[in-house]
Amino acid sequence: MDSQLLSFNRSNHFVNLKSNGSLPFRLIGGPQISYLGSHCSSTSGGGVRYKGIKCSMKSYKLSQLSPSEVESLKARPRIDFSSIFTTVNPIVDDVRKRGDAAVREFTAKFDKVELDKTVVSVSELPDPELDPVIREAFDVAYDNIYAFHFAQKSAERSVENMKGVRCKRVARSIASVGLYVPGGTAVLPSTALMLAVPAKIAGCKTVVLATPPSHDGSICKEVLYCAKKAGVTHILKAGGAQAISAMAWGTESCPKVEKILGPGNQYVTAAKMILQNSEAMVSIDMPAGPSEVLVIADKYASPVHIAADLLSQAEHGPDSQVVLVIAGDGVDFKAIEDELKKQCDSLPRGEFASKALSHSFTVFARDMVEAVSFSNLYAPEHLIINVQDAEKWEGFIENAVVILLPPIFYMIILGG
Repeated sequence: MDSQLLSFNRSNHFVNLKSNGSLPFRLIGGPQISYLGSHCSSTSGGGVRYKGIKCSMKSYKLSQLSPSEVESLKARPRIDFSSIFTTVNPIVDDVRKRGDAAVREFTAKFDKVELDKTVVSVSELPDPELDPVIREAFDVAYDNIYAFHFAQKSAERSVENMKGVRCKRVARSIASVGLYVPGGTAVLPSTALMLAVPAKIAGCKTVVLATPPSHDGSICKEVLYCAKKAGVTHILKAGGAQAISAMAWGTESCPKVEKILGPGNQYVTAAKMILQNSEAMVSIDMPAGPSEVLVIADKYASPVHIAADLLSQAEHGPDSQVVLVIAGDGVDFKAIEDELKKQCDSLPRGEFASKALSHSFTVFARDMVEAVSFSNLYAPEHLIINVQDAEKWEGFIENAVVILLPPIFYMIILGG
């Protein structure tokens, strides 16, 4: 089996390449097949409750499934956007017409926060006080993210493809970008770094970071620290569709941006989808779906690590999906189940994780060849290969966005 690795240049979200010359989700097309069992079911019909939180993952044995049944396991929880567009369209239109006033009203309505100013200049804000340990963690993350994306900067290239004809490939930064950092059910300062650092490297002159305000109207100090460190110029104290609309149209206080990047809930995603096809003439990174991870584990993998990796994505939200692929014999599956219950109960967002686990699943593969084949079929956003000699399997992965290879957490980013 051969695999061609294609480089996915995330920094290119921030450059132009020029050449001379909370609605419920539903599972659409989900697998209608029998399974080995439901472990810790979240439904009243069965399962085990651990200290008040239930968790469940259905189980399938690949060798007992027909090709069509295996194919059906690719289905993801999807959102029906038709009703969401009905809610978001009026917000988009109102922000276009009334600007800051509309943003303030929607923030008061949805976030229960009364704002005096919707946008603040980062240079005018004092440095936030953080616990030294937390600050050091952000500094280390900043350095790692910067090093990775700086290496992706492409040099100017000129090619004479025939006599007298010369073509040049030149990268220019996008002048203004908008970065969305969620802050509703969970604050994600790491997202601020992962979005703002590539923008800084690309040389974007105006960087607007939108994030929901705290109940007192302030900005989360961790997000502010990351924003200042990574060169953000403005902070829009708003979330949801109103924030995306403000950055796309521009308001009295919010600069209009040329591209919007960053994850968000279904309302954020809907607003991005609407505005990229509007007169706002704004580009987006992509309409992001729910978070997901697929973990391949063998008998040498630690149940503690397996459970932690699954829950790291499950806790993102009830529409997340996680998949565990057991490769070969000798795996202590009961220990993994117990660890899942234990860790899920200890998480502040354990209820979110348990809901995600209720539509997630485990598959049992006869060996690593079958496990990798299923992973390539599923094509996960995050793939963790927690097996002995994990690096030797990296070359056989064809479909994944990010691959993590414990124990050294060697990361590969694929594209295509």
